[in-house]
Amino acid sequence: MDRFVLWGTYCQNALEKRSPFREEHLNRLSILKEKGILITLGPTKCTRYVFGIFEAASLEVVKKVLEEDVYWKEGIWTSLEVYPWTQAF
Repeated sequence: MDRFVLWGTYCQNALEKRSPFREEHLNRLSILKEKGILITLGPTKCTRYVFGIFEAASLEVVKKVLEEDVYWKEGIWTSLEVYPWTQAF
């Protein structure tokens, strides 16, 4: 399994716009964490960017996981960039 890093952006007023979808989003993240796919994920303090680390068989798997998220489907996340990552420490 390889690790991947995510950098993305949130829409304007993301804190308000995410409210109807937050519970579904967090429940799904919990499942991904239990499966070992999600290592960590969250917004920057300014809430303009999302950062995450994933462990999966391929880049395509991570992209599919992200594209299936309600935040992507509802436009809360507005861009997602995923890169293979080598953990040095």
